[in-house]
Amino acid sequence: MVTDVKVPQDLWQDDGMEAVITNWLASDGANVRNGALIAEIMVEKSQFEITAPADGVLTIGKQVDDIVRKGDVIGKIT
Repeated sequence: MVTDVKVPQDLWQDDGMEAVITNWLASDGANVRNGALIAEIMVEKSQFEITAPADGVLTIGKQVDDIVRKGDVIGKIT
């Protein structure tokens, strides 16, 4: 089963705002556990953490410095 890693919808209020991926805490191909911190994103001057939505192997879809919005898929877990 494939689970998308998405930018959460509830991190900030303005739907038009963009975020930047600032760091991947897990490497491409790493085994991750549900709830583990795997990435960080920056919205204006606020840093947010992204957690793994499932157990499995992480495939990174967006790179550091890529611009993302709420709901964007930034990786997959298989």
